[in-house]
Amino acid sequence: METNLCIQGRSLSPRDIRSIRRLITQNPGWSRWKLSRELCGIWDWRNAKGQLKDIACRSLLRKLDERRYITLPPPVCPSPHRNGKRHIPDIEHSSDPISGTLVDLHPIQLLDARSSPSHEQLFHCLLKRYHYLSFSFPIGENLKYLAFAADGRPLGCFLFGAPAWKAKDRDDYIGWSPTQRQRNLQKITNNTRFLVLPWVNVKCLASYLLSLAVKRLTRDWLERYGHPIYLVESFVDQSRFTGVCYQAANWRKVGTTVGRTRQDRYSSIHVARKDIYIYPLDKRFTRELTQ
Repeated sequence: METNLCIQGRSLSPRDIRSIRRLITQNPGWSRWKLSRELCGIWDWRNAKGQLKDIACRSLLRKLDERRYITLPPPVCPSPHRNGKRHIPDIEHSSDPISGTLVDLHPIQLLDARSSPSHEQLFHCLLKRYHYLSFSFPIGENLKYLAFAADGRPLGCFLFGAPAWKAKDRDDYIGWSPTQRQRNLQKITNNTRFLVLPWVNVKCLASYLLSLAVKRLTRDWLERYGHPIYLVESFVDQSRFTGVCYQAANWRKVGTTVGRTRQDRYSSIHVARKDIYIYPLDKRFTRELTQ
């Protein structure tokens, strides 16, 4: 390997790879958990709250192992989060038709799904059962929201997580360089899942829920992870959706994807093209993302 790699938002030089190999060789009894913790300590790799980013580090090590740059020890036990294989139980919930107007549902509540175990289990269940992409447990920084009508019936849910590493039209719109993108990517988030439940048919509900979500994203992100975010993005499958709810909620369409996936390193995986929508959370977003 002659050039740097960029994995989990971190640039790795050939010297870094040799150091990781040496750490593994010199400590054959260490688990993957121990390796990731020690490596975070050596790099002083921490989040904005000063906590070691050992989960991100473990993901980085797995990717290096998959690409055969290193050889990891076998896992002590399968991770319940690995590839989203943790069991998601069915949670009882009402599926009676909901119609009428927005006023009929007020006051609508948008709650942090982590506010209680029952809410988080319901969130997982709803996305797995009703979202066309299903649900797998996210790695890295993320926020989960559940929307409820005034009578307590669920209306839908959001998942915000890791942004796309590259998206040409988005990157051109922001105007950042590859170095700036690498440094500031954690300052944006991706609306990776948005679900209005299939039995809910209320005009303007989707755009209203989007508006509720973006109003609290920066505050909630800062509280949970210790740093703000300045932009939120979403990729809308052209073959399924028109993006009307994003347009109604004042999101900006800035282009389209090229039809590749996050895992496509060799330009060989072709998927549906998606419209790219962004929503600035701060009027200074360009300055903050290009510094």
